[in-house]
Amino acid sequence: MRKKKTAEEFAPGEFILDELKERGWTQEDLAAILGRHPSVVSSVISGRVGVTPDTAKGLGSAFGTSAQLWLNLEAAYRLSLRSECDPSVARRAAIYAKAPIRDMVRRNWIEDSRDVDVLERRLLDFLGIKSLSEEPMKTAARQPTSYATRTPAQIAWLSRAKHLAAATQAAPFTKAGLKRGLEHLRALLPHAEEVRRVPRILAEAGIRFLIVEPLPRTRIDGACFWLNSRSPVVALSMRFDRIDWFWFTLMHEILGHIQRGTSGGSGNVSLDLDLVTERPRVDDTRPQSERTADQLAADFLIPKAELDSFVARVGPFYSKLRIEAFAARMQVHPGIAVGQLHYRGEVPYTHNREMLVRIRGVITPSALTDGWGCGLPANLS
Repeated sequence: MRKKKTAEEFAPGEFILDELKERGWTQEDLAAILGRHPSVVSSVISGRVGVTPDTAKGLGSAFGTSAQLWLNLEAAYRLSLRSECDPSVARRAAIYAKAPIRDMVRRNWIEDSRDVDVLERRLLDFLGIKSLSEEPMKTAARQPTSYATRTPAQIAWLSRAKHLAAATQAAPFTKAGLKRGLEHLRALLPHAEEVRRVPRILAEAGIRFLIVEPLPRTRIDGACFWLNSRSPVVALSMRFDRIDWFWFTLMHEILGHIQRGTSGGSGNVSLDLDLVTERPRVDDTRPQSERTADQLAADFLIPKAELDSFVARVGPFYSKLRIEAFAARMQVHPGIAVGQLHYRGEVPYTHNREMLVRIRGVITPSALTDGWGCGLPANLS
């Protein structure tokens, strides 16, 4: 016995034949009614040609039905010829849900492949996991609502930073080395061009430093993690090309997460998003460790007591000359002073922006950098 077929498994042509039989028409009669060549009608009935919108309109008019009925019959029949699910499509969808594959391929982080097995293996190797159900990296993350949830793009950025960090060189980390390094960094603050020396000073202090251009919509400013107990890493995104952003973010990572040890040790990551906001935080729900890191970074650049005194004496009349004089006395670049005044709401963000000089073009030639056209090999590590 033949297995019974559902209605969806019948070609539209079989329903057309039923209508012709009901009316006593031949295929040639239908061709004449539709104004089509008999061969066209024959092809539709045999299933060699599908029912197009124009054909559906003609059949609806001829048989007194809607055109949509014939389009639905055609769609149902064509779907019945396909398997319920294409496993390769489902697997590829799972891969794309795990990471921003297209962005990663464009950045040369992984090599694309039409073979889903190969693509999955490359992604798993990149993320350092054994299956798509495994979480790639634990994060001691900084976010207003959830400190553990990371987007696939953020995890991909962190993974790339981890690969590149393994390819950088630095002396073994010691507290004494960090103390010397901080003294050397402090001496660089007055002059923007001196940031080029930051990578070497950090390497001598035992800190691996690198720059990775952010992926779209990740909002990442920086991250700190440890490759092992003697190898801390600071990765910056240079999301904003400004001297105030650079120094504040760098010192947040060094003072807040390396010196105070809040990154959690080997295997954990402190990830900073939206570190430099455009207005003072009204309801700061971040962990106390993050707020402390902010204050340590700000105080390293300009001691709070000094800034409070300047605001009390000068505000709200912050002329360029007064800001430059204050910055000179604090031995920092004027852009650093302006950045702190912006953050505290003392100076509108639209004012004195010419002091926020760009430094990405100064720092990237001396640091291991991935992005802005400086693509690095996928297997650099």
